[in-house]
Amino acid sequence: MESQEKVKDSSLDADYSPLKEIPCVILAGGKSSRMKVDKALLSFGDADTIIEYQYSRLKPFFKHTYISSKNNKFDFHADLILDDSEIFSPMVALKKIFETIKEDKIFIITVDTPFVSFDTIKEIINSSNNYEITVAKSKKTHNLCGCFSKILYDKVSKLIESNMHKVNYLLNNSNTHYVEFQDEQEFTNINIPDDYNNALRLISKLNNSY
Repeated sequence: MESQEKVKDSSLDADYSPLKEIPCVILAGGKSSRMKVDKALLSFGDADTIIEYQYSRLKPFFKHTYISSKNNKFDFHADLILDDSEIFSPMVALKKIFETIKEDKIFIITVDTPFVSFDTIKEIINSSNNYEITVAKSKKTHNLCGCFSKILYDKVSKLIESNMHKVNYLLNNSNTHYVEFQDEQEFTNINIPDDYNNALRLISKLNNSY
């Protein structure tokens, strides 16, 4: 797994043009119930917050980068996609994203997975042709790290109307492709304080090794 700085440096030699062809949306509207505080606003690396770190590292590589949230809780400028639903659900966020973005394919990633490399993202995008959904899979499936097609809009809308908010159900009932990866570390997910502390140690180690 590469650090943010190493990825930027390696981009001089690697071809990340597939990323420039589609927009990216960072999901940052969750309740963070297990963290007890809004994890998107926790400090991280050389950035004031995890969301600013994630946004800053992704923005230069994609055609356009957005943040999906319930409200504007950020102290830096970013293009936001806000949903006003009282329901905290990635399905609701997906529907609003599909309504807002004109492109047919969108790369989705969560704010709490800041170590996913650009090589991994490129592989997911390159593998996404002819599929409604293409997501990463290591030891487990990463439901919200992948490409989603706007053709899913009606299906997502009907699932919400049926009070079905599990993204896993959407994947299981769509034309979904799973791209397998061996590096479990890059899919480190920040859900609880121990995860956050481990992520801080990891980003410090990666930055110091550069």
